Formats: sequence, C-alpha cells, structure tokens
Amino acid sequence: MSLDSKQIQGMSGLEVIKEHNIQAVAMRIDGELLDLSETINGNVEFVGLDDPDGLHVMRHSCAHMAAQATQRLFKTQKAIGPVTQKGFYYDFDSTHTFSTEDLLKIEKEMKSIIKERLPITKEVLSKEDAIALFDKIDEQYKVEIIKGIEDPTVTLYRQGEFVDLCKGPHVPHTGWIKSFQLRDVSGAYWKNDKENKMLQRVNGYAFASREDLNEYLEFLKEVEKRDHRRLSKEMKLLTFSPFAPGSTLWLPKGMELRKIVEQVSREEHMKDGYQEIKTPTIMNRSLWETSGHWENYRDNMYETETEDESFAIKPMNCPGHVIAYKNQMHSYKDLPIRFYELGNVFRRELSGTMHGLMRRREFTQDDAHIFVTPEQIEKELVGVIGMAGRVFDRFGFKYSVNLSTRPDKYIGSIELWDKATSALESALKKQGIEYQVNEGDGAFYGPKIDYQVKDAIGRTWQCSTIQLDFNLPERFEMEYVGADGGKHRPIMIHRAIFGSVERFMGILIEHHAGKFPLWLSPTQARILTISEKSDKYAKQVFAKLKESGVRVEIDLTSDRIGQKIKKASLEKVPLQLVIGEQEIADKNLNVRMFGSNEAKTMTMNEVIDLIKSSK
Repeated sequence: MSLDSKQIQGMSGLEVIKEHNIQAVAMRIDGELLDLSETINGNVEFVGLDDPDGLHVMRHSCAHMAAQATQRLFKTQKAIGPVTQKGFYYDFDSTHTFSTEDLLKIEKEMKSIIKERLPITKEVLSKEDAIALFDKIDEQYKVEIIKGIEDPTVTLYRQGEFVDLCKGPHVPHTGWIKSFQLRDVSGAYWKNDKENKMLQRVNGYAFASREDLNEYLEFLKEVEKRDHRRLSKEMKLLTFSPFAPGSTLWLPKGMELRKIVEQVSREEHMKDGYQEIKTPTIMNRSLWETSGHWENYRDNMYETETEDESFAIKPMNCPGHVIAYKNQMHSYKDLPIRFYELGNVFRRELSGTMHGLMRRREFTQDDAHIFVTPEQIEKELVGVIGMAGRVFDRFGFKYSVNLSTRPDKYIGSIELWDKATSALESALKKQGIEYQVNEGDGAFYGPKIDYQVKDAIGRTWQCSTIQLDFNLPERFEMEYVGADGGKHRPIMIHRAIFGSVERFMGILIEHHAGKFPLWLSPTQARILTISEKSDKYAKQVFAKLKESGVRVEIDLTSDRIGQKIKKASLEKVPLQLVIGEQEIADKNLNVRMFGSNEAKTMTMNEVIDLIKSSK
C-alpha cells in the first residue's frame, strides 16, 4: 500500500500501520527499504508479505530467531545467516554435532521466542565499539567480518539477550514470525573456502502463511519422489562410485537411454548441415593461454605436467574446434562451417557442490561452433534458435529465454561486446521470441542466449546456450579469404542444445518421474512367463520383437507372475507382456500398461505397431 500524505510525515511506520490497519512488515521511504520503527520523512510505501522484499525481511528475521534459539540450547559461535530462495540458513561453529532431534529442539525454542514477542531493535555503533562488544561475548566470526568493513560504523540488531551484526531491516518483534520449519543440517566452509574451518549449517524454510509452507512441503515430497538418483538406482540406469567422484558409471539400461538422447542430437545436427568432429581431451597450456581460459577459468581446470610441459584437461571444447577450423585456409564460399561434437569436458568442482547428474566434474556437451561471415550471423542464429525449439518440442518441454550480457570479468573490447549483444537481440526479436535480459551473466568471451526448460512440476532448468563471439577469432588470428581476395576474420557462434547431456538426462528422468514415453524408454517391453510351459513361445515372441527393433527383455525366472509384474513395475517398464497357456493357444499376448491395473489382449504385430507409432 502506498501513502504520500503530509499527515503521516514525522510518524513512525508502526504508528501509521496501527492507525490505518495496514498489513506490513517493512516500508520503503523514497525507495529505500527500512524498519517500520523508522520515522517517515518522504514518500512511503508499506511492504507486506505479498511483496518479495517483505518476504525477504521476514525470512531474515527468522534466521536471527533460529540463531537465538540455537545459542540458548547449545554453546556456539555465530557465523552468517542469510536468506535463501525459500527460507534461510545460519552457520555455526560448535563442538556439539547437531542431529535431527536437535532441530526439533531448536524449532520448539523458536516457538517460545515467538510467544515472548521480543522487540527487535536497531543500533548503530562505531567499528571499534562493535568489535569490543562481539569480542566480549566471544563471537570471533563477527569480529572478523567487522574488521573487513570499510565504513566507520556498523549496524546491529537486538532481540532480548541476542545481538547480531546486520544491515536489516527486520520485523518489529519476534511475534510477527509464524510459518517456518527447519529442514536439515549440512556442512559449509567459512567464507566458502576449503582451507577454512568446516561449520554446521542449519537450513530452514519460511513462508508468508502456513498454507504456503504446507504447499511447498508437499511440492518437496513430489521432488523426492522424482529424484533421479533414487529412480536411476531402482530402474538400474546408472550408478555413482566413490572411486570416481563427479563422474557417472552408465549401466546397460542407462546407456540405452543415453544412446536414444544422443541419437536425437545427431539427427537434428545432421539435418541442419553440421559436421561431427572429435577433439583431444588434454591440450597444451599455451592453447588455454591464447583462448583466455588460463587467466579467466583456471580455478575450474585440471592441470597436469609431462616432460616439463604444462597441460590442461579441457573444460570446454571451443579451442579444439578453433584448431579444427585452422587446419586449412577457408574461402568465404566455405562458410558457414558448422562443427559439432559430443565432447567430454572436465571441471574442478568442490565435492559439496556436486549433485547426481545435475552437477558433475565430468560431463558431455552436445557442443557446436559455427564460423560465419558478418552477413551470415543472423541467419545462423535463427537456425540455432529453430533447432533448440525443435529439440525441446520433441522431448515435450516448454521453455523460456534469457539474454545474458557482459559480466564484470571479460575479454575483448566493449565495442565488440555491444555489437555481439545487438546481434543476438536482433535475432530474437525477428523470430518473435519473448526474452528477459539477464544483466552481467554472459560468458567471459561473449554474450549469450540461454534457454530455461520447465519440467512437469514447474521447476526451471538452464539447458541451451547460444553465444556470439568476436574475441576468440581475434585471439587465435582466424582467417578466411573473402570475395575481394583479402584475408578476413570469421565470427564464431558457440552453442549447445542439451548443454550437459548428463544434466539433461537427469532433468528427463525427473520430468517423467521415470515413466518414460514408449519411444524414449530404454526398455519398451518385458515378456513375463507364467510357467516354464510358456518359455518356448516367449522366446519366439522375444526374437520377433527384437528383430522389429523393439527394446525388449524377457523374464524366464521361476518367480511367480505377481513378483515378475511387481519387479517390472518398480523398474517402470511401459509394456508388460504376460504369456500363459491361453496366450500360447491363441498366439497373442496379454498386455499390461505400466500404471494401469487393466490388461488387454493384443497380437504381436499390434504391439509392434503400438511401439513404432509412439515416435
């Protein structure tokens, strides 16, 4: 609610919301977010929990309350406690190892603090006084933070016996906080530096209402049901090993699924005139110095030495594609040249940041680089945008588009950056594609278009990226012979559709909850025999389906048919083909669809037609 009345100037925000019965947790005065206890002196707008800023204020206050409750129960030092997308966390240094039972105790104490309705008040101290205060109560992490602050004064907030270093704002008192739940405890290095001490992080959720919180908790249950790590184990797709952290071991069924996904990629690229290549995994340091990776990306690269020479394991495929281009001199008539590679790349990720297929140290990019003349830029960008749309439509995804601009750390001139950004923007506009600008999130060598796909439960994942690069061709002195007979510099388009093949497959598994459509399922049908009498006919059916290109399995074990059906259902096999004496006599199949209790009789050819038509 906005107010700009002379009558409320000089009043506190608290006085105004009580007088006018306004639901608010903070206020903006001339655009600045402030505590409700502040005096109004300017244009005021009251901020409720329906405003992202209001939700942020409440969640930050909830983090303080969690810290206060924790310190009442356990001897700890506070580190930091920021707001997260759905709640908050607070890091502690404690000799006590927090357990699930401890979280319940902390939650109970937080509820007691709510009932106490402790006023939350702001104080401004000099750095020296603040250091003395936190030093006295043995809060050395706060002392370290204060020493790194350039301003001569710092802001503190108090609630009862609890005091914390914080810019604010906060809700007026602890009774304003209602809908929260602690989630779990995890580890976190101080300042995210593995050389520092490992702290304990208490994570929590906080929402505007109990209904919102419950809705989100139900959403998390659905997320858990779809977790690709659990489903991959149940469906025998892949596994992870402590002997290869950050890498994936693909089992036969997972490899079958991967081959289907990669085949879609190859088909689409060949359709659009790409040439598939393969580049080296380990290349000399000098190449990475020329490309700019050594200077701008070295912290994420694996290095090795041999015979007194320094090498890097490739984190990206682009320099290898440049070498392929420079293998010979090209004419303008050769361009555009489109190189495509399903290339393995390796990036140094901290162990705590890795997550199943979603974030790996080793992964495969469906990477391509297009080398063009200036006149060809727009047409090629339109072609890439079209391919991305086709691929996502084929897999059944909806998507949105971002345009990411120049980051703080970049190579090349601002003039080239502006030129590249303008070209990407023009291609999107001419295709009539709606997009949002994502300031400062481009690659260090060029701006990019990013595609966010939306899965079945509304989560968004970044997949495709399209980057226009004037810098690498300059750094590598790439050339082509123009129509005028002179040497010219090509422009380079970097792009990937899946992004990471592994990550895309993780998204696919969770999107379908493992219940893949027939065309995508690694096992399309499984033959289940009722007894040994069915084995001969079952083997004939298996051979015929296999010959027709169906991805089929056969279960000839001595298990009862109910056990066989249960096992096939756990592995989410789409078609279960039951064969008993009746099916042998009639020369047909009893077909059960996954997820259905009903069965119907079909001939072998009808089953084959059903599977083939699923594409």
